[in-house]
Amino acid sequence: QVQLVESGGGLVQTGGSLRLSCAASGRRFNTYTMGWFRQAPGKWREMVAAITSGGSTNYASSVKGRFTISRDNAKNTVYLQVNRLKLEDTAVYYCAADPSGTGPYAYWGQGTQVTVSS
Repeated sequence: QVQLVESGGGLVQTGGSLRLSCAASGRRFNTYTMGWFRQAPGKWREMVAAITSGGSTNYASSVKGRFTISRDNAKNTVYLQVNRLKLEDTAVYYCAADPSGTGPYAYWGQGTQVTVSS
């Protein structure tokens, strides 16, 4: 069982930045593909960014160039640096772990709220 705990959300003005963190339990964190997802009110959950065990990254087109995913295997933590925030980035952001590396994401955190105001 893998437990994921997100932190770092908050209220920020448009154009601002935040760094989201996700701390994971387990001894094999370095082998997991990790992802960040978000869900805005009335919308489906969508993938924002992902990082493989080898460090390859993938981003949704809506955040490419503004968001950066990274991981620190020594700390069992994955980060999402979110810059140049827009109103439409307002959502609950979730961290997820894929232990197999081939999907699906089997473990999810409780989410952290990011609210962007004008």
